[in-house]
Amino acid sequence: MSGRSSPAKSYGNLNGGAGNVTWASAKARSDEINGYPAFSTRNNGFFWRHVRSISNNLPRFHMERGRDYAEKEKLGRGRWYPDNGSRLARLRTLAGRILRRMRLRFFLVVGFLLFVVLFYVTPMHRVYRRTSFLGGGNKFVILLAANQGGGVMEWKGPREWAIERDSVRNKRRYAERWGYNLEIVDMSTKKRYAHEWRESWEKIDTLRNALRKYPQAEWFWWLDLNTFVMEPSYSLQSHIFNNLAANTYRDINVYNPLNITHPPKESYLDPEARSPNGDGKAESIDLIVPQDCGGFNLGSFFVHRSTWTDQLLDIWWDPVLYEQRHMEWEHKEQDALEYLYTSHPWIRPHTAFIPQRKINSFPDGACSENGQDPRIHYQEKDRDFVVNMAGCEWGRDCWAEMYNYRELSNKLNRTPWEKFKDGISDGFKKLRGKGKKD
Repeated sequence: MSGRSSPAKSYGNLNGGAGNVTWASAKARSDEINGYPAFSTRNNGFFWRHVRSISNNLPRFHMERGRDYAEKEKLGRGRWYPDNGSRLARLRTLAGRILRRMRLRFFLVVGFLLFVVLFYVTPMHRVYRRTSFLGGGNKFVILLAANQGGGVMEWKGPREWAIERDSVRNKRRYAERWGYNLEIVDMSTKKRYAHEWRESWEKIDTLRNALRKYPQAEWFWWLDLNTFVMEPSYSLQSHIFNNLAANTYRDINVYNPLNITHPPKESYLDPEARSPNGDGKAESIDLIVPQDCGGFNLGSFFVHRSTWTDQLLDIWWDPVLYEQRHMEWEHKEQDALEYLYTSHPWIRPHTAFIPQRKINSFPDGACSENGQDPRIHYQEKDRDFVVNMAGCEWGRDCWAEMYNYRELSNKLNRTPWEKFKDGISDGFKKLRGKGKKD
């Protein structure tokens, strides 16, 4: 027996016994002290296991737009910047995020720029413009008379060589731009007609050869050497052939410098031949000719492939016709066509006329007897398509006219960047001029 008055605690039987307190009973007492009921529902375990998944499916309502403390705390979590967060690294990270968010727009812009470069900067655009189902360029042939000094009565000097070089380069660039066929007619073949002084009739023979050489082509455009395409951005389709009926006229009385009686009145002719406009259909047009102050002008004209065209060229080139009237026809094949149009009614229904300035504008020195005619002479403000220095070899300077119109064309067709550079250059020139005066 010890001297302590309190009984000694027993530590035996720690894992069981009547006086032991279990975990479940202690938790129940704790719940009672904290104010929770001492009972639980039957499905308590099932409810607590699924309450989180149920609450996640419920709609959420954010009454305040501001972020609470917890959300603000999350702003800096998980962020990592390379190179210890330098400015360059942050910019790269920001650019990467923007590209990821705008990936679709980025690819659309890049694809559009690639399309523009591929089809407008590279020669690829010439391929699709030549195709018959896209651009239709292979349906047109440009015939250019070159090597003018190759005839038996002419010799070519430096100016003539320069004119030919500029003219050929101008037509070649235009044909390549729109996918047209270009046939440089070697005028040295004039010698084959020298025995009969038929040097200016080679247009007809050349057209017949071109019809055989280009069987897929539909329209043939003859251009004299002293012509210059002022507006290479105009395609033949958009400028003329997409609306051929509106760009041409059948009734020569609209502009009739030759005073040809039209239409013919003979009773034996069919209604189409006696009509001033033929059948009125653009599909029946096979010859397109401009008129200047003196009548038909063949420095720039169109011929369409057809049976009618074959017949016209055969008669036009017939030696019998040539031998009978060649001494009377000052303009040779041009006067011959005027004679055929006047004397043969079957030619009129398939012939259309086009305003002179549409494909064959004249400089001020041509047809100048009555002053400047707005129907004939080139107008810069209207951006006329082609200039023909017709008759420049008779008392005018062909090279000077060709040079002036070439420089004017380059100026009118400058790119925005070229205009910007020229503006800066002109500004410096003005400043220098003022400085010298001061």
